[in-house]
Amino acid sequence: MIDYAKARLSDIKEMQELVVEEVKKGTILFRSSDEMATNIRSYIIAKKDDTIVGFGALHFHAYDLGELRSLIVSDKCRGEGIGKGMVKTMLEEGKSLNVKKIFTLTYEQGFFESIGFKEIPKESLPAHKIWADCIKCKHFPVCDEVALIKTI
Repeated sequence: MIDYAKARLSDIKEMQELVVEEVKKGTILFRSSDEMATNIRSYIIAKKDDTIVGFGALHFHAYDLGELRSLIVSDKCRGEGIGKGMVKTMLEEGKSLNVKKIFTLTYEQGFFESIGFKEIPKESLPAHKIWADCIKCKHFPVCDEVALIKTI
């Protein structure tokens, strides 16, 4: 059984350990403990047997625009529907806050398309997204991620 819950400050160390390999590969941005603590209310975790097996964040860019970011599922648990469960949880939260659209930048285009996201040009993303996050990426400025959006 998977439990989805809001992350707590005490979860940060375990969350960071879960993404070490993906950060090394450049598929997820490194987030410092301080940055994660500042944004802890954005994160949800997926737990299986009291172990964090996934997490993601719902970040807001405007009164009606959110972003799904830092979505990760443990290698050992991929294919079990945990990612979809986390996205569903975050979409419900966004909807409860009257967000109209949620976007993501990802290497997993097929996953997001399978849950109703549609590809959009990266140029349509908020400029502050690029300068706040993308500039920290080891692939910047040659981004090979795909931008997708979903109306909720």
